[in-house]
Amino acid sequence: MSLYVYAITQASHPLRLDDLEGVGESPAELRVVRGDSLCAVVSEAPQDLSIARRNLAAHHAVQERLWSDGVSLPLGFGFVAQDEEAVRAVLEQGAEQYAQRLSELTDRVEFNVKGVQDEDTLLRQIVAESGRIRELNEATREGGGSHEQRMELGQLVAQEVQGRQEALAEQVVAALRPLVYAESLAPPSDQYFVNASFLVDREKAEEFTGSCGELNEELPEGVELRLRGPLPPYSFA
Repeated sequence: MSLYVYAITQASHPLRLDDLEGVGESPAELRVVRGDSLCAVVSEAPQDLSIARRNLAAHHAVQERLWSDGVSLPLGFGFVAQDEEAVRAVLEQGAEQYAQRLSELTDRVEFNVKGVQDEDTLLRQIVAESGRIRELNEATREGGGSHEQRMELGQLVAQEVQGRQEALAEQVVAALRPLVYAESLAPPSDQYFVNASFLVDREKAEEFTGSCGELNEELPEGVELRLRGPLPPYSFA
């Protein structure tokens, strides 16, 4: 019987699972597979596991409960093992590595910071501050100008957008880095110029959130930081 695996904990963890439900349309009961010094929280894996809201919520609820009661290694959504013996083998083979990671995560939480920038505001700033781009913008307005001018305008604007967003991302990470134990940076996307996860000591959590708020106020017009947390340390497990 295949098992859906939620997290790994120390054997001493309270493991309060009675009122929680597992993933699946007909949620199976949560239970614990025990190794010598570590445990894994599991349930019977559904035959057709989908990334549905109900499944994601069930997965997250287990992580939140475990993390509220003590340190745990939260696994990403969708981790399935063949059976109990396979889970137990993983616990035993990786015991030293998992124990070290659990120690590093003790009394620490994750925060995720995403940066968004209003595209229209950014383009207005670029046009206002770059003489060549302003000149090309006027020349190609309403379909005018040559093909070469339109190509140059597009290239220059793209370079400016990338450069400004990279500088903003570096500013955000550099400002927050002194307050964190570890960081995990995702590649920038069309939606977010920065997408960073930070592992923060619990005692510094309030200072970290305050610093994010202050930094948000200092950023240019049209730029916003979105903060989530504290969270179980998904990005550092």
